[in-house]
Amino acid sequence: MKLARPHILQLYRRLNMLSLPLPLPLLLCGLVFRPLVGAASFCTKADQCALDAISQAPAAQARYDHTRIYSVELTTATQVGIMQALEEASDSCGFMGHARMPDQKLTIMVTGHKVADFDDLLHTYNISHRILNYNFQELIDANYLEVAPENTPAEEFDWKRYFQLDSIYGWLEKLERDHPDVVKVLDMGLSTQGLPIKGVKLAFGGENLTSVFIESGIHAREWIAPATATYFIDQLLHSKDAAVRALARSQNWFIFPSVNPDGYRYSFTGDRMWRKNRQIFGICRGVDLNRNFPLSWNTTGASGNPCKYDFSGPAAASEVETQRIMQFLETHVESERIRTYLSLHSYSQLIMFPYGHTAERVENYADLKEIGQLAAARIKELTGRVYKSGSIYETIYPSSGGSKDWAHSQLKVPITFTFELRGPPDSQEMFILSAKDIEPTAREAFAAVQTIVEEAAKRGYYQ
Repeated sequence: MKLARPHILQLYRRLNMLSLPLPLPLLLCGLVFRPLVGAASFCTKADQCALDAISQAPAAQARYDHTRIYSVELTTATQVGIMQALEEASDSCGFMGHARMPDQKLTIMVTGHKVADFDDLLHTYNISHRILNYNFQELIDANYLEVAPENTPAEEFDWKRYFQLDSIYGWLEKLERDHPDVVKVLDMGLSTQGLPIKGVKLAFGGENLTSVFIESGIHAREWIAPATATYFIDQLLHSKDAAVRALARSQNWFIFPSVNPDGYRYSFTGDRMWRKNRQIFGICRGVDLNRNFPLSWNTTGASGNPCKYDFSGPAAASEVETQRIMQFLETHVESERIRTYLSLHSYSQLIMFPYGHTAERVENYADLKEIGQLAAARIKELTGRVYKSGSIYETIYPSSGGSKDWAHSQLKVPITFTFELRGPPDSQEMFILSAKDIEPTAREAFAAVQTIVEEAAKRGYYQ
C-alpha cells in the first residue's frame, strides 16, 4: 500500500504502541514488519540507547554491482521538479545533494536494475548528463583491498592504507606511551552502540595558548577524513620542518579522528557507502549527525524521514554522538581557549565557513573569506589542486544542524572551517578515494590548516 504522511518514523511509533499479540507480522510498504520487542521506538538520553535485542553484527555486506554514477545538469524548473520527485519516491537513486534550482549540477548513484528507467527519464525530459562510473562495486572492491589488517601493529601505522577503528585507537595509545609529556588520549564517552569516541590532546607546554579543535569522520563513508586527521597528528608530533614545529607549539590541539565510530566501523563490515550513525528507527537506521546540532535544526538541507541519508533525527541534539561533542566543547571552550574549529569531510575540494542554513553573513565573513582563499591558494601552489572557498550556503548547498555552525554561533568560536577533501565535485570515485591519494590529500590539507592558523594569528584572533 502507498503511505501518505505522517511518514515512517511517526507511523512506527504508533504501531509500537498497539497492544497486538506478537509475533504478528505487519505488512508495511511490501515488507514483513514486526515491532521490536523490548526496544524503544527511538533512543533517548535516558535509556542510553540500550537496544540489546538488536544484533550488532551485520548479516551481510551491501553490494553495488552495476550501480552507475551519473552527473546531471538541470537547466529548467521542470527538470528540477522531476529530480525532486524522483528523490522523494525512489530508494534506488542516491542523490549527492538535493535538486534545488536550474543551472545546478547533481551527482546521482543509480542501482543496476533502475538504470534503464533512469536513462529513459533523462532522455524524456532532455536532461544533460554523463556517466561517471559504470560499475561502482569495482571501486569498492579495490578500496577494501587497501585496508590494513585489523591486527596490524601500531608500529606499522602509515598513510598508504586505510585503517579500521581499533587500529586507529591503538595507534593513538602508542603515541601517548611514546610521548607522555605531549600526548594525552581523550575519551568523549560511548557512542550509540557502546564504542568509545577517542581522540588526543597535543600540548607542548606553552603558556596561555589558544586551542584548535579538529573533528573528523562524522560521516562514516568519508574514509579520507580520519586518515587525514591522523596525518595531522603525526605531522604535529614528528615533523622536522621548523615552520611545522612552530605551528605545533603555537596552539594546543584537540583531534578526534572518528566522532561517528559506529558508522565508521559499519562502513568496513556492512556498507562502504554508509553515512549516518547506527541508531535504530523501526525499519531504518541512522541519523546524519551533521544535521543534528541545535542550530536552525531541520530547516533546510535535511530530512525528517529516518530512511533518508540526511535524516536530522527525531529532535535537535537527539543523538549520543552529538551530545558527546557538544558536552566536550561546552566544557573546554573557555578553559582551553578553543578559538579554532575544523571539520574534515569529503569530497568536492572546498574550504567552507558558516553558515549553512542561511545566506546571512557571519560577523567576520570578510576575514574568513580571505583566510579561506589564502588556504586554497596554498594548496594550489603545493599540489596544483583547485579548492574553492566560501560560506557553506553559497559554496555547496544549504544545510542546517551542522556542527561547525553550532560551534561558531553558540560557542562563539571565531575561526571555523569545514574541509571537503579530494576528489573534485565531478569525481568518478566520490567517497571511494584510493589509498594512493591519502598522503597528497592530507599533505595539502595540512598546509591549508597551517595557513588558516597563521593568518588567524596575524588578525589577532588568538590574543
